[in-house]
Amino acid sequence: MSEVSRLRWQCRRGMRELDELLIRYLESRYPTAGDDEKAAFRTVLELPDPELNGYLLQRQTPSSESVADVIKLILNLPHT
Repeated sequence: MSEVSRLRWQCRRGMRELDELLIRYLESRYPTAGDDEKAAFRTVLELPDPELNGYLLQRQTPSSESVADVIKLILNLPHT
């Protein structure tokens, strides 16, 4: 399984709106992201669902600056 296929699978969290946000980032930004940003995105995908939901729904703020930066990028991607 390729890295992108594995990451796409990890983007499926069971909440359609959040799944779409994560997959949109994976498809539009991840391929050209730098190594640090890619690592931060992989960290985001490893977060427990309640924590990730809190960040993406802007109810919580990540303590990690790199995770916070990726969350901002995910939330600010244009809708297609």
